[in-house]
Amino acid sequence: MKPETVIRWHRAGFRSYWRWKSRHRGGRPTVALEIRELIREMSIANPLWGAPRIHGELLKLGIDIGQTSVAKYMARRRGPPPQGWKTFLRNHADGIAAMDLFVVPTISFRLLYGLLIMGHGRRQVLWFGVTAHPTAEWIANQITQACGWKRMRPDAAALSPGSFWTALTGASCNATHTRAMIG
Repeated sequence: MKPETVIRWHRAGFRSYWRWKSRHRGGRPTVALEIRELIREMSIANPLWGAPRIHGELLKLGIDIGQTSVAKYMARRRGPPPQGWKTFLRNHADGIAAMDLFVVPTISFRLLYGLLIMGHGRRQVLWFGVTAHPTAEWIANQITQACGWKRMRPDAAALSPGSFWTALTGASCNATHTRAMIG
């Protein structure tokens, strides 16, 4: 027996298997082309009608079809695309600021803490502060001076981070935690 014969039998077996596998097995009867076009025209002409309403109207006309079939053949409406992240940042950049608290080791092995607040609108540094002992009160004061808020709540001076975030929210600020980006 030649190898070509075995390969031919193998290919013929695959062909017959996939022909058998993809045969028509019955199921729902197909909807006539005229009815599909009517459903599409009705959905385009009446954009506020949903599948139940069009289904009801077809039943009044004596066309017996299921509501799911009506929904399947309705024209798909495309709304405006959702606003992407890039567009959002471009539209709201003037109202967004980023804040970073970072550590700077000195030559004498002391640690200094820097706070940088940067505005996204013009990509400019709004505020830069350095301290050896950062507290929630110090950070709240730095933010108040940088952004010029008059409404910082009194509990912003508390030492717990939870009350600091509460104070930020009370000052009409939406605070969002982001993960650190290293590298």
